Formats: sequence, structure tokens, C-alpha cells
Amino acid sequence: MAAPKKGRSASAQSRPGRSLAFILIAIAALTGGMFLSGHPTPRLGIDLAGGTSITLTAKNEPGQPNAINQTNMNTAVDIMNRRVNGLGVSEAEVQTQGSDNIIVNIPKGTNSKEARDQVGTTAKLYFRPVLATEISGSAATASPSPSASSSSSSKATDKATDKATSSSSASPTSSATSQGRAVTDALKADSSPSASSSASSSASPSASSSASPSATSSASASAAATKLQAQYTALDCTDKAQRAKAGEGSKDTDPTVACGKNSSGQWQKYILGPAEVRGTDIKSASAVFDTQSAAGWKVTMEFTSGGSKKFADITGKLAKNQSPQNQFAIVLDGDVVSDPFVQQALTGGSAEISGSFDQTEAQSLANMLKYGALPLSFKESSVTTVTAALGGEQLHAGLIAGAIGLGLVVIYLVVYYRGLSIIAIPSLLVSGALTYVIMALLGPTIGFALNLPAVCGAIVAIGITADSFIVFFERIRDEIREGRSLRPAVERAWPRARRTILVSDFVSFLAAAVLFIVTVGKVQGFAFTLGLTTVLDVVVVFFFTKPLMTLLARRKFYASGHKWSGLDPKALGAKPPLRRTRRPSAPVDPKEA
Repeated sequence: MAAPKKGRSASAQSRPGRSLAFILIAIAALTGGMFLSGHPTPRLGIDLAGGTSITLTAKNEPGQPNAINQTNMNTAVDIMNRRVNGLGVSEAEVQTQGSDNIIVNIPKGTNSKEARDQVGTTAKLYFRPVLATEISGSAATASPSPSASSSSSSKATDKATDKATSSSSASPTSSATSQGRAVTDALKADSSPSASSSASSSASPSASSSASPSATSSASASAAATKLQAQYTALDCTDKAQRAKAGEGSKDTDPTVACGKNSSGQWQKYILGPAEVRGTDIKSASAVFDTQSAAGWKVTMEFTSGGSKKFADITGKLAKNQSPQNQFAIVLDGDVVSDPFVQQALTGGSAEISGSFDQTEAQSLANMLKYGALPLSFKESSVTTVTAALGGEQLHAGLIAGAIGLGLVVIYLVVYYRGLSIIAIPSLLVSGALTYVIMALLGPTIGFALNLPAVCGAIVAIGITADSFIVFFERIRDEIREGRSLRPAVERAWPRARRTILVSDFVSFLAAAVLFIVTVGKVQGFAFTLGLTTVLDVVVVFFFTKPLMTLLARRKFYASGHKWSGLDPKALGAKPPLRRTRRPSAPVDPKEA
């Protein structure tokens, strides 16, 4: 008689303890990482934590019917992110919805009115002459600086109407960074042709400026200069709160203070003259690589007819000044994004900014310049404010719903499967622990926020996970009904149950993936949670439920088919075990020789 095959049975039952140890170690490691990250709880969405949700709808300007496109919408999202972050909101979310909507979710603790004013207006881009600048809190180091040059001829000439006068005392001690920003202890400058400048030595940096668009009393001008000087002296651009308030309340026709970051990562503060060129004067901007002179990346700008005249005027004035008053600052929403110097009057209808740019920096600057000229404006479609109390009530209700659902599943498992619930309930707890820990870790890593639809997805996942256990248990019962003992029944039931579980979970995951791709906003939270818990269901069944079932099948309580084990052969209507008997040998008639 041939020996029975042991290969499949041995491999299927070998070392279930290793799988259990693996998943328990993984849970311990993830839990440790969660506490080490400083985020022991999942990050809550706006509907649970409270805050303000603003829906903005883009609209075309006259003469620009195709301005609403994916590129322009993505650029608008970037600009709005900059604005919201300027309010000190680190957990705000700005995202597109559909083809023409932008959703801005701002958590509690933020001035909702100020946020609405910030994100609902078109980006403000200005070209302002630099009157004085210095590194904020550290010394500058010399390196190449960007410069502006002309690339075509101008079609018209005109003169700027805005004037600015700046005076300061101290000797100009300047060195340029790679962004072309000069550090001076003090400078005295005037951006108008009638300006006069002087510099004298002083113990501390000082600068003052006065703006006089029309005939104004010297007393008022002196007061404005003193105020501006005080703002500049007190300004610390390394402080996020001070950067957000720099130049607050100043008009584009007035001198102001501003902050900017150079390529060395240093914050720099500025005194800037009135705006001479606006973003609407820019026709287009793009980042190109200089293949002719191999000078690297540069940004090219093309101005409108009116913009080319203004730009020619301001660059003509700046070219006559010494550094840093030969620079103009490109200011976007109050932040200096670049400040190239001018060597000559740029009378062409286009210009380029060159320097030590890499591709990312050049494209970023080009996008900012283009945004100032985008024919996009937004109207406020809806504003929803969720109080922290209401968010807490929703979270409380969601947790109660989840607890009720989990309790009903546990009751069903205990009543119907009896002893097998000792396997199912710990499996549910392991799945819940993995889901919680991973959600807490995904908050600081990818910005995942647990909203109410995501809580619903987690509740639905309880049923999906329990369904996998039920499939496995029913396959085992089918094998017992065929008359097999428990240990062979477990191993024979697993391949068929595994196939069914994988197919079922694949369908659930596919549905979650499609839902995540085709939807936006909070519905994506439901889809993401459903997909995550579906994947974790496979992990738990393979590395916890099956190994634990294999170990318990060796226990007498389950192997003997106790009536409370849920595997009682009599209760399941099992067939009598098949016994093999030898057939009686037929008598052999003797043969004659």
C-alpha cells in the first residue's frame, strides 16, 4: 500500500505561530511609531473638528473664454495655499472639485472672515522698486544674482506717475546673495527722477521713506517715513507671524515693507517703493533653458502694450541707481518672490530674468508671474461653518453607530458560531487596531483627515471583515458535514475559503478605488477608508485568523466537537465517518498442472 502524501498537509499546517508573531510585532511597531510621531490620534476633518468650508467657482473674464483649465486651476490652488498658510493655518486644505470649483477647508481657530477675504480675491502681483534691504537676523554671503534684461523692442514710451522718496543713514555695506538681494546697513534713495540720495555712517541700520503722489505737507511725509522706518526696524522675517503682517494695510501706491526668501534659505526684509508695474500688465511668462549661452534656466516675460511702457520707465530709472536701488522686487500677495537687478533700461515688450535658477525655481517663478496675469476670478458659491461642538456631536454619533454595529456582529457570532467567536472577535480587534494606528500615522504623512464619511467607511468595513470569517467557518463546517475530523477539515477548507475571500475583497477594493478616482471631497474619505480596511481584512485573515484556527484545532475542546465549540458534528448533521474495509478475497480454484 502506498504511503499517504504529506507535502500539502505539512506545508499548510507548518508554523502558524510565526504568522501570529509577525502580525503582533507589526502592530507593536506601528503603535510605537504612532506615539513617537507625536500623533496618537487620527487627524480629524473639518466636519468633525469644526471649521469653515469655502466653495469658490471660477469664471472667465471677458475675451478669455478658455481661461478655466486644469493648469490655471492648479496654479490658483497653489496661490490660495500660500495665502491660507500666511494666516498661520497649517492644516488647511485647498483642492479642486470638478473643472471649475475650488474647495478651501480651514479648521477651527482661524478667523473665517479673514480667510474668506484672502482666498476669494484674485492674486495681487506687483513690481516694486527696492529702496533698502538686508538679511533678517544673519549676515549675507556674496554669490551671483539674477538680472533682468530686454529681449525685444518697445512699441511706446511713457513715464510712471507714482513717486517714492526714501532716505536713510549709514554707510552702504552690501553683498549680494544668489537672488540678487543686497544687504545694506542703510541707504537713501528715490525712485523718481527728482529724487536725491545720500548716505552717512551710523551704528545701526536705518531707513526712511516718504511717498508723495501729490502736494503733501512735509510733516505728513515725515510721519509716514518715521512709521515706515519703525516697521522696517522691528520686522523680523524669520518670525512667521510677523511675515504674515508685513505691509498689512498698505496700498499699492504707498511704500511698504515686505519679506522674501533667497536661494540660500535666508529670510530678507525690504523697504519697497510704490508699485510701478502690476500683474495684469504681464501678457505671459515661461521658464526656458538657455541653450545658446548654456547659462541655465531663465524666466521670460512678455508685457502688454501698456505694461511695456511702464516697465521701460521703471527699469530706466533703476539702472541709474546703485545697488540695491537698481533692483525691482516681484511681490506676490505681499511676499517678495524675486528681486533681480537692472543694468540698463529695458525698452522692449518682453524681458527675461536670469540667474542661478534650477528648473523647479524657474517654473515656480514663471507660474507666479503668469498667475498675476490670469484672466481668472472667483465667486463665492457657498460657505459652511461647522462649530467644534457640532463636529464633536457628529463624531460622538459616529462612534456610537460603530459601537452598535460592532456589538450586533459580536452577538451574532457568539450566538451562531459559539466557540468560533473566540477566533472571530480577536480578529476583529486586530483589524480595528491596525486601522486605527495606520489612520493616525497617515495624518502627518499624507495629510489624511478622518471625516464623517470615512467613519462610515470604517463601520461598513466591520461587516466586510466579519464576512471573511464567516466564509472560512462555513467551509470548515462543510468539511465536517462530509465526515472529516477537524484538523483535516481546516486544511481542506482553507484553499476554497481563501479563493472566495480574495475574490470578494478584490471586488470591494475595486469599487473603493473607482469611487476614490471619480469623486472629490469628503466622499473620497469614505472610499479611502473602505479600500484600506479591505486590504487589512486580507492581512488579518491570512496572518491571524487562519493561524489561530490551526492552533485551536489541536485543542480537545474543538477537535472533539464539543457542543459549545460551534463544530459539533451532530448539530451540523455530519455523515458517519467513512471507514475503509478490505474486500474478501475470492476463492481461487486450484489449477491442474
